[in-house]
Amino acid sequence: MNTESTIRDNIDEAATTVGSLWPIHSFVTANPLSGFEGQPFGEAVEQAAALLGGRGYPSAETFRAALERGQIDRELLEGELAEAGYEDDPATLLDRMADAADVENSDADTITDHVDKVLTKWLSAFLDEESAHWSMPNREAGFYTAFRGMTEYDSEIPDEGVVADLPEAPIEAIEVVLKSYPESQWVPILEKQLAALPGWTGFIKQRAENEGVWQSTYPISLEGYLAARLALLDAIDANIEPSNDVGKAHPADDLAQAFLRAWEATYREDLIGTVAAQSQSMDDSDTSGRPDAQLVFCIDTRSEVIRRHMESTGNYETYGYAGFFGIPMEYQGYDADVSVDACPPILDPQHRITEIPTDRDTQTRHDRWAGIREAADEAIEMLEANAATAYGYVETAGSGYGLSLAARTLVPTRIHDLIDAAAELVPDDHEFCEPLVHYQYTYSGNLPVGMTTEEKVEYAATAFELMGFEKFSRLVVFAGHASETTNNPYDSSLDCGACAGNPGGPSAYVLAKICNDDAVKTELRDRGFDIPEDTVFIAGQHNTTTDEVDLFADDVPESHADDLNKLRADLATARDHATAERVEAMGADGSTGITETERRAADWAETRPEWGLAGNAGFVIGPRELTSGCDFDGRAFLHSYDWSTDSDGDALEAILTGPMVVTQWINTQYYFSTVDNAVYGSGSKVTQNPVGNVGVYQGNGGDLMAGLPLQSLMIADDEPYHQPLRLSTVVHAPVERVTDILADHEELTEILDNNWLSLTVVDPTQDHRIFHYEESLEWMPMSEQTEAHPEIPNTKAIADD
Repeated sequence: MNTESTIRDNIDEAATTVGSLWPIHSFVTANPLSGFEGQPFGEAVEQAAALLGGRGYPSAETFRAALERGQIDRELLEGELAEAGYEDDPATLLDRMADAADVENSDADTITDHVDKVLTKWLSAFLDEESAHWSMPNREAGFYTAFRGMTEYDSEIPDEGVVADLPEAPIEAIEVVLKSYPESQWVPILEKQLAALPGWTGFIKQRAENEGVWQSTYPISLEGYLAARLALLDAIDANIEPSNDVGKAHPADDLAQAFLRAWEATYREDLIGTVAAQSQSMDDSDTSGRPDAQLVFCIDTRSEVIRRHMESTGNYETYGYAGFFGIPMEYQGYDADVSVDACPPILDPQHRITEIPTDRDTQTRHDRWAGIREAADEAIEMLEANAATAYGYVETAGSGYGLSLAARTLVPTRIHDLIDAAAELVPDDHEFCEPLVHYQYTYSGNLPVGMTTEEKVEYAATAFELMGFEKFSRLVVFAGHASETTNNPYDSSLDCGACAGNPGGPSAYVLAKICNDDAVKTELRDRGFDIPEDTVFIAGQHNTTTDEVDLFADDVPESHADDLNKLRADLATARDHATAERVEAMGADGSTGITETERRAADWAETRPEWGLAGNAGFVIGPRELTSGCDFDGRAFLHSYDWSTDSDGDALEAILTGPMVVTQWINTQYYFSTVDNAVYGSGSKVTQNPVGNVGVYQGNGGDLMAGLPLQSLMIADDEPYHQPLRLSTVVHAPVERVTDILADHEELTEILDNNWLSLTVVDPTQDHRIFHYEESLEWMPMSEQTEAHPEIPNTKAIADD
């Protein structure tokens, strides 16, 4: 193998330790330690701590608060501590943990800080996505070439070493620097340099792998970045030898693991106990009759709240399904300049779907008012980007502008009402557009435009099979979700993760249009789905900030008008109760739920418009009867699944390999952003500085922040709202079926064996017994005596033959 190939392979290997980072405008939750998932959790956080500097476990103060609130069962904790060899009482051990944290070395300035400063300056200029008014020259040639052309004009770059005569090819520059070191050190050296600015390198990695419009226009690669970095380090004669710290455990890590296991076991015990009890009562449940309507929400934890309150208002059935509704597509809205991926990052889009106008008069009214709004937005953007213009504008506008600022700050609820009134003048896309779903016998890029009838049938059938649909009401609603927030760089983190950080309404609209297709309905009936002639499928979008559900029901037939009116009235009632619950969780006593959530949505000074998925800890896969009537406090992902309608296990396999993996990403992002917000999160929104429409800094420069802000996780700086626990998954199915699926998917057994999440099965075919996954496809069955404490085994582990 030649040197060039060796270097490229080494870069690929080194890059696995840095997680991908999506641009802030399409924020996608992901495990920041995804490159370490092949290792046990404890070893992974040790290596990540040495490489990235991040803490891997909650602090002593966090554990102490959880213990005082009863979130950690003391008996379980004592068992975990004894097993780990600790004899002192929990309070003494927490003091010891806190003392160990206090003696950690603080960060110190190093010679490489200058290199970081130079690189981040040019990275932000090169990777800018239309926020800068003056673009970096020669971006079309790629980052390394553009950087190479700027070195002689940047006084901060020494004209020494490799920089004095940078090779044309980045691999050559890397080779010049690495040749002074043994080949066995190349991967550790490259790992160290990629980890020096993990936010920027994670963003480069993501952009290079996905090859979107920005990458095709202004290409950048990890090898180009590393060439520039190594050349700069060579110019200042920096030592790039890897350290020997990798793998050294923090002295309090073992103790923290024991506390964490007890905390997780306490939550898991309650979750499994609830599910097992419900499983036993399901045999006697009455499932006869036709519900007034059926509503399919995303499995998102925020949907659990609105589902629960909707079911309490009347005869409604709700389902949980991944928010892209099973359709891997690239979607372009009517007003959008570019298309977006509307599916999870683990999938590649298979179709290009575009909104097309169908009502010319409404389209004209939309265009007129939208043009006025766009002009106003451009004026505001100009003010934000040009300080001199902003001062001149304020000087000219005088008191009128001052009153506007005061109104947005002091009476945001009134502003929300005005915005709603103004929005009514601008028709929504769904009022005059529809998605072009039918196959057009043409391609856009490498994607077919639309889909064939056979493909439509497959997507609809898969949805109903995964959810266990057996009957259909007169109205079936697919409700995607989106957030509503003002002046929030992280607004996409509150949208649908299954839609790659985009609103889920378009995905719901596409599935509804597919299911209303007469040819599709006929095929579905032939497959055994008894869809009545009077069933109408409707799309909608759940606003997770205000809990309003907007139905896209302009073409619902008059025969269903009464059904629709009743549904809307009950959705309003459910919203009232759901927002009251959310407001209480946010500590905003004294305000009605709807008023307070609307204020948060409109207040441009509000750092916490909603809690998002904070609190997530559980994932339940089973029929709604398994969780109906149970209050999971907005902490559980709920995916509908009926094992009795899935004889070959294909539906469960799709859930375990798709949604379960994505929810584990979400869970770990919230976990690590909470336990070390400075390294794995993004700090306070108050001091964040958006850069290039791609991310945020803390302060005026440095690395891109990789995770969630403090306000998405914490009640106060030292008091987390999110409980940092690894995901507890519970499946309602025969344990043999789950074992067979795991045996076919090494990537699933790997993250389970390495304790990145837990898996428990409640088996309805074995008298609702509980089986907890141990390791290597072995399960620990729980007897009736230990069902109250399912984490405590009483028999030997069993393996399925």
